[in-house]
Amino acid sequence: MGDADLELLNRFQRDFPLTAYPFRVIAERLGWSENEVLAALRRLKEEGKVSRVGAVFATRRLGASTLAALAVPSARLEAVAQRVNEYPEVNHNYQRAHDFNLWFVLTAATASRLQAVLADIEVKSGLSVLDLPLLEEFHIDLGFDLRDGGRETSAAASRTAVADGSAIIKLSELDRTVLAALQPGLPLVSRPYHALAQSLGLSEQTVLERLQQGLRQGFIKRLGIIVRHRELGYRANAMVVWDIPDGEVSAVGRMLAAESGVNLCYRRPRRLPAWPYNLFCMMHGRQREQVLERIEQLRVERNLAAYPCNVLFSTRCFRQRGAYYLPLTIPYPPTIDPSPLSIHGEGGRGGEVTGIELTQRFSTVGSAA
Repeated sequence: MGDADLELLNRFQRDFPLTAYPFRVIAERLGWSENEVLAALRRLKEEGKVSRVGAVFATRRLGASTLAALAVPSARLEAVAQRVNEYPEVNHNYQRAHDFNLWFVLTAATASRLQAVLADIEVKSGLSVLDLPLLEEFHIDLGFDLRDGGRETSAAASRTAVADGSAIIKLSELDRTVLAALQPGLPLVSRPYHALAQSLGLSEQTVLERLQQGLRQGFIKRLGIIVRHRELGYRANAMVVWDIPDGEVSAVGRMLAAESGVNLCYRRPRRLPAWPYNLFCMMHGRQREQVLERIEQLRVERNLAAYPCNVLFSTRCFRQRGAYYLPLTIPYPPTIDPSPLSIHGEGGRGGEVTGIELTQRFSTVGSAA
């Protein structure tokens, strides 16, 4: 990627201008023309390096969400993954190297809808779902620094760990309308807020005010360019999970969230005996060795070597898109016709390749499930 594209993506993943001509403002800051900014973003989106220009929502302020996993026999993985993708509530769906080999994120407007989807997945797959809702968040999402080895931005705020507010905000119908239309991203035109407003029968000023309010109230985490890490060369995507004593997990989570290289950090419930881990970190790098080296540094420098740890690298992306909390034109809840391809089959748990389990020796390989 050229330096110009890199600067565009690096500087405007957050604090996106809330003004009538945002791309003109960006152009002035970069020394470009507005047409050059728009052309670059359209090209980067076509190349898959940009997902959208839009909002990242606070997970637990708008509805319900969870991280879920299935242990799928390898012969059935493709079919089960595609069936899971049929639910509009699923926004991320990855294969990871572990006995629990299919990991997906779901979001829904209500907890009851979320549980209904999980139950339906269990019935249709014939597999037990590992349900791991977020309990505590320790990291502010300010974007992904593409000029610092994939580390999270070094701005002072991004190094401050926070606990995510858990209270769901009751949105007005106006806010629901604006946010629902924003979910796929802003149109890449000179006046994107005006175009969004016109599609809703609202004024441009109303849309700008509602987005400003969303940022103030915290149900919009950031507004800006949403990048795709893998397409930008950061193909080593590791979910690092730790088994931390309950009395220490919040302190350890805050400590890890302040470390460079840790992109997200959450506390989630254990599900014994199948899943003993309660602290999750997301880390990215261009090569696995880079990520593993950074994890080992953290274990040694932060005195974490005594805590069981497992590294689940992603091996395949089945879906990656923004979360849909509010219904658009998709039937809600969706009706899915039974597929003629059965996803039930012989065999027990899948995932012959297990995660990298870290105990006293970093190189130990084994199953943690």
